[in-house]
Amino acid sequence: MGAFLITLRETFEASLIIGLMLAFLKKTGALESHGRAVWQGTAAAILVSAIAATVLFAAFGKLEGTAQKLFEAITMLIAAGVLTGMVFWMRRQARTMGTDLRDQMGAALASGGTVALATVAFVAVVREGFETALFLFVSVGESGAAATIVGGLLGCAVSIGLGVAFYRGSIKLDLRRFFLVTGLLVLALAAYLLYSGLAEIAELSGVGAIEALPPVATIIFVAGFGWSFLRNTAAVTAAPASPPVS
Repeated sequence: MGAFLITLRETFEASLIIGLMLAFLKKTGALESHGRAVWQGTAAAILVSAIAATVLFAAFGKLEGTAQKLFEAITMLIAAGVLTGMVFWMRRQARTMGTDLRDQMGAALASGGTVALATVAFVAVVREGFETALFLFVSVGESGAAATIVGGLLGCAVSIGLGVAFYRGSIKLDLRRFFLVTGLLVLALAAYLLYSGLAEIAELSGVGAIEALPPVATIIFVAGFGWSFLRNTAAVTAAPASPPVS
């Protein structure tokens, strides 16, 4: 479930970004001459993300015993932090994502730049790729390789399909509600990772007093970040329902 949710959200965000870029190029009449640069930047981002995931899994495979458990626990905590940051970053960017991206692309085109345009696509997509790679690594340890692979592939397939349909205007998707609901689910997932990572560290420490840390920290996390996210829901609902893609 976790792998499906994360790949669904991350890949859909990447699909939206690519769709906005292609729509901007189409509107300005530069799609035929510069569209390839967007795909080149996207392909490079996917490749770098795949390499990062490979390095992460390879490094973990060389560890044993306590070192392996500690590495996994720290990775869980990092993943919890990244997922939380991702949710709040996306909420802040909801209103201006389309405008900011068009400004970046306009500057890239003004500089004449196939390389500059490819860089915009690369930077936008590689962030999603790194976040996905990090979580899938954690998910393998929690859910197993088979469940992670199946969930990840399903999430990618659904999100790409939604992205293509949204770009072509085949569906009308309420982006505010989509990111609100998935944001709450991702925060719940982050809370679970926080608990699991701290529980692993408490177990490795062998100190009985630390065993109370995981539930207390998780309760504080849910109360604090959950309240903050819901409190600012008005900022999300005030954003446009969908960024213009044509």
